[in-house]
Amino acid sequence: MQNRFGMKTYAPPLRDTDARPPDLRLPALRQRAGETIGEFVHRRLRHAIMTGRFPPGIAVTIRGLATLLGTSAMPVREAMRRLAAEQALDLLDNRRARVPDMTPMRFGALIDARILLETAASQRALPYIDAARLAELRRLDQTINEVYARGDIERTIETNLTFHRRLYTLAPDDALTPLIESIWLQIGPYMRAALQDSPVYYHGNRHTEALDAIEAKNQRALSRAIEADVHDGIGHLVGARSLRAA
Repeated sequence: MQNRFGMKTYAPPLRDTDARPPDLRLPALRQRAGETIGEFVHRRLRHAIMTGRFPPGIAVTIRGLATLLGTSAMPVREAMRRLAAEQALDLLDNRRARVPDMTPMRFGALIDARILLETAASQRALPYIDAARLAELRRLDQTINEVYARGDIERTIETNLTFHRRLYTLAPDDALTPLIESIWLQIGPYMRAALQDSPVYYHGNRHTEALDAIEAKNQRALSRAIEADVHDGIGHLVGARSLRAA
C-alpha cells in the first residue's frame, strides 16, 4: 500500500472487532484517587498501546472497548480522540480506530529522536543517582531478564519502559520524559511485533553497561550504552514483517 506521497507503508489486513476485542489483553491498572473515569480510560488505553497490547491491523470500536473496560461509550470516545491527537491511533470513522500505518523511514526517524532525547535525559539524571536508586534500577533490570526468560513479551516491553522511565525521571527538573513517551506510544505496537518475530531482539547486556556507567559516573559510557540499547533493535525492526509494505 502507498500513502498520498507515494511512500510504501505497512497496512495489515483489517480485522473489525465490533464486540469485545478478543485480541486485546489490557493490563489491570488501578484508578487513581481523584482521577475521573475519562482520565482513567485514557491512561489505561495509552498504557496498553505503549506497551504493545494493541497489535497492528486490529480495528477497535468504541463499543468493543467500552465492553472490555466495563464503561460507557462516552469516555472511550473521548480517549480515542485524545490518542488520535497523540498519533497513537487513526480514527477510521465515527466508531472505529486502529494503530496508524508505519513506514521504515518514519520508524527510523522515531528511533533517531529516541536516541537524542534518551541520551540527553540520562545525562541530566546521572548526578542524582545514588546507591539506593542504582540498586532500584538493577532490580528492575533483573525483573526484565526474568519476564523475558518466561517468554512474556508484553511484560518485557512494559518493564523495560519502566526501567527507562525511572532512570530519566530521577532528574528533579525532568522535562524530557513526556516527549520520550510520545515516541514510545507510536512505536509500542511494532516493538511487540518485532519481539514476536525474533526472540533474539532483546539484549540485556546494554542495561548492564548503562548501570555500570552510572556506578562509575561516566557520562560518555552512559550515553553510548543508551544509544546502543536503542540501536540494538533497529535493523530487525525495520526488516520485520511489521514494517514491510503490504
